[in-house]
Amino acid sequence: MTGAVDFLAQARARDASDLYVGADKRPFVRVEGEFVSLGDVVPADAAESFVRACCKLGDVELEHDVDFCFDHPEHGRFRANLHHHVPGWGLSLKCVPSAIPTLDELGLPETLHEVTWYRTGMVLVTGPAGCGKTSTLAALIREINKTRREHIVTIEDPIEFVFASDGCNVTQREVGSHTQSFDNALRSALREDPDVILVSELRGLDAIRTAVVAAETGHLVLGTLHTRDAASTVNRLLDVFPPSEQDQIRAMLATSLRTVVSQFLLPRAGGGRRVPAYEIMHVNPAIAKMIRDGRTHQIAGQLQTGRRLGMIDLDSRLLQMVEEGLIERDTATEYLTNAARLRDGR
Repeated sequence: MTGAVDFLAQARARDASDLYVGADKRPFVRVEGEFVSLGDVVPADAAESFVRACCKLGDVELEHDVDFCFDHPEHGRFRANLHHHVPGWGLSLKCVPSAIPTLDELGLPETLHEVTWYRTGMVLVTGPAGCGKTSTLAALIREINKTRREHIVTIEDPIEFVFASDGCNVTQREVGSHTQSFDNALRSALREDPDVILVSELRGLDAIRTAVVAAETGHLVLGTLHTRDAASTVNRLLDVFPPSEQDQIRAMLATSLRTVVSQFLLPRAGGGRRVPAYEIMHVNPAIAKMIRDGRTHQIAGQLQTGRRLGMIDLDSRLLQMVEEGLIERDTATEYLTNAARLRDGR
């Protein structure tokens, strides 16, 4: 276990987000988005020892791909993916923060606190892998757990942040360990007297349909999607349904979708901890009508005019971040939808 502890300790000491250890490869950590080597190549037998020390899965040679979380008494909680590659075993670890973050600590705007007041509807946090979606959802659940007296059910794969019941009763279920699928767990959750349902990732037609119905029938549903912005999020939700259901699902989304937060983690100007860039859409009557009428291409324009309602489009936020000195102009250019706005200064 000594080697395992050494790698875990180094990852924590460097405040890494991820740790990678594989047979006949150098170990790496990811620090503020950049890969950093931890030293020499790890022999295959040492990599297998590290895997067995972390996994405690028994006959791990019978498994080829496994996702799970584990707790180390000194170094905290880690989300892991066990896999084979050409030389042998590999393990990718995400370092789960020791404390559940707040929205303010994540650098997210005040308007998102309003999301925790919702009693019904759907709230989606979107963006690419590694952009902090899980942390944002955890921060929202943390605030709901502290300020409300309700039943929260989470469905996750795997469970990263572990919540103690505070003001709320929190029930956490892990796909694979406690339930067969997101869809099964969602349908079961509706019979468990929930007020708030968190789905770590909305996957597939059945799960999305059940989530939309739950949001429409009096529950607050929070989830994630791998989409870039608000308009593409709405389109992704619609596209999983067959043409015969499109009109119905547009009408349901128009009434149940409440907020979409799309986020990215970008390099900070001058170095240091990465900063979040985000787009926020709160569904008002105008946006609801756009969804219902199939005019999602007009959503971006509505975000630009919805500042007083706490909305902002990604391009506008990127321009703000350049003006505030948070990110470099070159960084903004990589993510802007309309790069001419940076040149024109608007």
